[in-house]
Amino acid sequence: MNYSNPVISGFHPDPSVCRVGEDYYLVTSSFEYFPGVPLFHSKDLVNWEQIGHVLTRTEQLDLRKTWSSGGIFAPTIRFNNGTFYMTTTNVSGGGNFYVFTHDPKDKWSDPVYVDQPGIDPDLFFDKDGSVYYTTSHDAKGQGAYQSRIDIKTGKRLSDVILLWNGTGGQYPEAPHIYRIGEWYYLMISEGGTEYGHMVTIARSKRPDGPFEGFPYNPVLTHRSTLNTIQATGHADFVQASDSSWWAVFLGIRPAGYPNHHYLGRETFLAPVTWTEDGWPIIGDNGTVGETMPAGNLPLQPKPNSQVRDDFEQTELAPYWNFLRSSDSQNWSLSEKKSCLTLYGSEATLNEISVPSFIGRRQQHFLCRTSAHLTFAPQQDGEEAGMTVFMNERFHYEIAIKQIAGERKLIFHRRIGSLWKIENERPWSADSVILSVRADKTNYVFEYAEREEEEPIRFGQGECKMLATELAGGFTGVFIAMYATGNGLRSISPAYFDWFDYQVTED
Repeated sequence: MNYSNPVISGFHPDPSVCRVGEDYYLVTSSFEYFPGVPLFHSKDLVNWEQIGHVLTRTEQLDLRKTWSSGGIFAPTIRFNNGTFYMTTTNVSGGGNFYVFTHDPKDKWSDPVYVDQPGIDPDLFFDKDGSVYYTTSHDAKGQGAYQSRIDIKTGKRLSDVILLWNGTGGQYPEAPHIYRIGEWYYLMISEGGTEYGHMVTIARSKRPDGPFEGFPYNPVLTHRSTLNTIQATGHADFVQASDSSWWAVFLGIRPAGYPNHHYLGRETFLAPVTWTEDGWPIIGDNGTVGETMPAGNLPLQPKPNSQVRDDFEQTELAPYWNFLRSSDSQNWSLSEKKSCLTLYGSEATLNEISVPSFIGRRQQHFLCRTSAHLTFAPQQDGEEAGMTVFMNERFHYEIAIKQIAGERKLIFHRRIGSLWKIENERPWSADSVILSVRADKTNYVFEYAEREEEEPIRFGQGECKMLATELAGGFTGVFIAMYATGNGLRSISPAYFDWFDYQVTED
C-alpha cells in the first residue's frame, strides 16, 4: 500500500507530532491568523482531521497589531504523564510560551511564559523527570540553545547553554530532542526555509551535550534537485504503535517555471530507517516522493475534500480563520438563520489591521470556490465579496460595492504598490453567487444570479502574482469572504448563505 504526499495540503508549515496510544496529534504554524495553531488528529499518520485550534482566546493570543508573517511561529506538541503540551513563539509580542490540557479537543490553558530567547521552542521530558527547553537563537553564534525548566511555572532552573551550531548551513533552527536507546538525538533544520532547506542531526550521551553531528548529514534535503517537492525541512519524529519510525516535515510544491509557490509550505510524511550504528535516514536516502510506501500503517479512508458550509451550526468549522482577530462586532452566525453575517469595519484588505474577513486555506491547485452573497450597500464605499488573499499587498477580489451612489459588481487586484478596479458593471439585484476557479496558472472570477445558471466570467488573475517568491512571507493563499466600509464602518450587513469548496483535480 502507498500513500500520497502532502498528507496535509495547503498552508500548514512547521509540523510537530506526538502519539498517544493509537492516536496521533499534529500542530502547525499559523502566523497572523486566528485562532492560532491548527490541531489535527489521525489514526494512521496519513489521513488527518482538523479537530480545532490550540490558541482560541485573546488571553492566549493577541494578534491585533501583528505584521504579515509575524505572530505564531513553529510549535511543538508533546504528551507527558497524562498531559498535552504545546510550546511556540509569538514573535509579535510575548516571546516563548507553552499551554497545556488533559484533553486536546477541550480548552487549553492560558500561556506559561519561558524566559528564554529565540524561536521554534522544543519541550523534552527526560525519564528522570527533568524538562529541557530548547530554542533557536544567536547569542554565541546561531544554533540550538537549551535550559532546564520547571514545567509547573515555566521558570528556568539552569543557564541557557549552546548545544550545537549545526553543520554550517544558514539559520540553524527548529530543534527537537529525543531519547532513543542510549542516545540523545538533536535534530535541527538548516539552510533557511526556502530551496536550500535541509534537516541535520547530532547525538550525545547526555541531554545537554556535547553533541556530535552525523558524518553524512543532511538526513533530508531536496536542494539542487528537480523533485516536484522542494524546500523540505523542519522535521519531527514519531514512533508508530508498531515500533516503526516516521518523520513529518514541511515542503512546497512549486507550480511552474520559474519556480513559484503560493499554496504555502505543506505537511509531508516519510518513513525513517536506522543505520547499523544508530543514525536515522529519512525517506529514500534523504529524499521523498509524492507517492510513498505506507509500510504497516493502518490506512484509513481518505477524508472528503468537497465541503459546503451552510452556516447552520452555532460555531464556525475549524478550517475557518480570521485575519488577526475574531472581532465579534464584525461577524455573526445568529443574526440571520443559516447565514454568516459580516459587517464591514473601517479596515480594508490593503493594510495591517483587523478587517471583516473569514477565510480558509487554498489546499489544492485545481479547485472551485463559490459563495452566495446577499448585500444591499447603502453608503459609498460599502463593499462585500470574496478575496484570494496572500497578504495586504497581494490579493484579488470580486465584490459588490457602492461607488458614487451606484451599486456595482467589481473585480479588482492589488499587486504590490499597484491596484486597480479591472472590471465593473451595474448591479441591481440584492444577491449574487460569486465564484473563483483555480488552476496552476490563473484564478478566474465569475458570477451568476442563481446557482443553476452558467456563471459569467468577470476577471482573471495570475497565481504566480500571489506566490511567496514575489509576495514574500511564510504563509499561503486564503480564499475568504470579506466586507469593508473602506474607511467608515458599514451599516449594511453582508449575508453569506453558503460557501462551497470543490476540488477539481484527482
